Amino acid sequence: MGIKGLTKVIGDRCPNAIKSNEIKNYFGRKVAIDASMSIYQFLIAVRQQDGQQLTTESGETTSHLMGIFYRTIRMVENGIKPCYVFDGKPPKLKSGELAKRLERRKEASKSLEEAEELGETVDIDKFSRRTVKVTSEHNDECKKLLSLMGIPYVEAPCEAEAQCAALARDKKVYAAASEDMDTLTFSTPVLLRHLTFSEARKLPIGEIHLNKVLEGLNFTMEQFVDLCILLGCDYCDSIKGIGPQRAVELIDKHKSLEEIIRTLDPKKYPIPDDWMYNEARQLFLNPEVLDPKDIDVNGFILLYFH
Repeated sequence: MGIKGLTKVIGDRCPNAIKSNEIKNYFGRKVAIDASMSIYQFLIAVRQQDGQQLTTESGETTSHLMGIFYRTIRMVENGIKPCYVFDGKPPKLKSGELAKRLERRKEASKSLEEAEELGETVDIDKFSRRTVKVTSEHNDECKKLLSLMGIPYVEAPCEAEAQCAALARDKKVYAAASEDMDTLTFSTPVLLRHLTFSEARKLPIGEIHLNKVLEGLNFTMEQFVDLCILLGCDYCDSIKGIGPQRAVELIDKHKSLEEIIRTLDPKKYPIPDDWMYNEARQLFLNPEVLDPKDIDVNGFILLYFH
């Protein structure tokens, strides 16, 4: 899910933090890529003309492999040195969000069955995309392909976005690439969005600089993390009734979630029971990651283009 409404908050209040680039402008740059997010996108977007996923003759899905292969070729052709980062074990705090996702997939599966019975082509396409889940088999197949291509990858102990951010902070890579805005909450100095999108979509790469976000909001990193928790993240519930604008105003005025909780009217803004905001805060500020100094992001690019 990432952080609800953060893109709009940054666009409205910190426009100087965002710039658009063509892929060729990243020639020579190393980039840590959120593999699981990319694979999820490929499973949804890389389809046949009838909307079905690409498969082998025996019915095994290949959309993720086609996506990884051709998007990686595009990056390498433009001089980018990618390093894919795969998710490890999800943190316990994420169990609630994962349960919600499972329930949404179950509902989509039921709707898909109904659409198939009625022959509703548009609904079949829509609901089939909502049932997509990245499996360990998908990940393993992509790792094997990347190895054959000479592209380095990292297996994170926990969240891939956090590991990407750690590599960027340690200057092992120029930026972290993900569609999940919580990569910023994990303190990546630079976030690239749309890097693994299809060239046919003609979307520029969005580059967001964390220092300019903090400057534009006039927040410390700790206050920015509290803002992201208030907006809504994967690790705890948010406070109902507080939208993006109100969230920014509250952090700006009270400086911390503790002070906000102390001053809010509980009848108007009920605080979630056993709200684990502090645990979520610590997860963002001190995530479980491998020491970037022990990671080789160079690999051996075996692809040559003429």
